[in-house]
Amino acid sequence: MARSPTTDATIQARNGGAISARAQDAKSLVMAAIGELVGDDKAEWSRTATGEIELRLLTGEVFLLGELSVTRVA
Repeated sequence: MARSPTTDATIQARNGGAISARAQDAKSLVMAAIGELVGDDKAEWSRTATGEIELRLLTGEVFLLGELSVTRVA
């Protein structure tokens, strides 16, 4: 049975805000893929003053990688 996004939010709330194992696995996969882009010289990343990771693709897109979200800046 598929779980809805609200199910993960409910589990997260019950655990005092802890990230669910499912979300952590997804985050690990995304970070590994981003690491490959950086390793292949297709992107660069750096830490901002606020602690977020800024990802710059060579094609010009810029993203902020937060703890629980990804925001496209440019």
